[in-house]
Amino acid sequence: MTAATIGVMNADEMIELCKRHSIYEWSAQSTINPIPVAKAKGVYFWQPDGKRFIDFNSQLMCVNIGHGDERVIEAIKKQADALPYANPFMATEARARLGQVLSEITPGSLNKFFFTLGGAEANENAIKMARAYTGRHKLIARYRSYHGATAGAMTLTGDPRRWANEPAISGVLRVFDPYRYRCNFCKMADACTLDCLNHVEEVMMYEGPHTIAAMFVESVTGTNGIIIPPDGYMQGLRSLCDKHGILLVCDEVMSGFGRTGEWFAVDHWKVVPDLMPMAKGLTSAYLPMGALAVKDEIAEFFNSKVFAGGLTYNSHPMSCAAALATIEVYKQDNLIENARRMGEILKRELARLTEKHPSIGETRSIGLFGIVELVRNRKTKEPMAPFNGTSPEMTKLAAFFRENGLYTFVRWNNFFTNPPLCITEEQLMEGIDIIDRGLEITDQGVVN
Repeated sequence: MTAATIGVMNADEMIELCKRHSIYEWSAQSTINPIPVAKAKGVYFWQPDGKRFIDFNSQLMCVNIGHGDERVIEAIKKQADALPYANPFMATEARARLGQVLSEITPGSLNKFFFTLGGAEANENAIKMARAYTGRHKLIARYRSYHGATAGAMTLTGDPRRWANEPAISGVLRVFDPYRYRCNFCKMADACTLDCLNHVEEVMMYEGPHTIAAMFVESVTGTNGIIIPPDGYMQGLRSLCDKHGILLVCDEVMSGFGRTGEWFAVDHWKVVPDLMPMAKGLTSAYLPMGALAVKDEIAEFFNSKVFAGGLTYNSHPMSCAAALATIEVYKQDNLIENARRMGEILKRELARLTEKHPSIGETRSIGLFGIVELVRNRKTKEPMAPFNGTSPEMTKLAAFFRENGLYTFVRWNNFFTNPPLCITEEQLMEGIDIIDRGLEITDQGVVN
């Protein structure tokens, strides 16, 4: 097989060879049933046999600008012709321009960047930087979180994917999330009391604030439920961290670059983190890239102190070029504004589906970052599938989506609504129509 023959393989050959020679993530390999993909454009991708899917998850919540944008592809080609690689001790034009452009869109004094190949590496280096800068060891993270699959990022991760990888790095503490739908702090109250902030500070006090380097949070929780913090929560975390000299690290790997209707989710609450990992939408996944945004005062610390971190592909010129072109597409096509506009339509349609389908316990969305949480009983909130498990209804729903050409994540008792930010209202309604029909399956699992 040579480059010249790519594009002629049929679906069966593609699946058979992929399963024979590669290992798929987070899966028992005998259960793998991958979708063969031959091409993609806009909000759609196609199998080799021509079957079309609407990509309602932007692949891994990362193809934010949509598939196949020629402006980004051309930028990658141009960089490949000029300089495909330079080692990270060198300066390149793509690296120089990207840092400047990012400093213009990141909040506050987040003006310096350590470039990586993905979000996990960005979080790994945030751990290193926080510990070096503060001289402290402990880190606080939340239970319903995902920060990546490398050793440190996996330890920060709260969800069950960390279990098989324990024990891992030391010093990680956990707190509960601002998950209003299933909150043990204010479940009897009519509205959020923000008592979860008291819980965070209590953990800080028991552990000794002077021993805690940083608190890591996803600005909006991603794969663990699109948990949108209530107003006052992020501001409260900022105040707590300032009070105790603890760095606030806001993971924008999934929620950044327009996904929530702002450049970064923290912008909704006017909060400036000390460190801000990012990836995914940075290049819209056209090439691998992540970055750690660093406040000026922290960056200045390393003017005289060695930063003990490095990567062969740090500041890779082709990835930098892809990121520059991607950011320009967000601006030219007003994709942040479109995410905000289409997000209102998504919110409206999810509310309509909630009225119609008794299996919907709650929907949550901010911009084009959304989820539908399914239950067997709205009063008891019994999930349609157990925590870290599945059920016949959820399995059937996933199969229905696939059969009807809708691609999204179905996880536990949830499924996601995270289409590319270039989606139109007509395309959004196409996806909603498939979801509407699919929910008849889970409605049959409702117990009154």
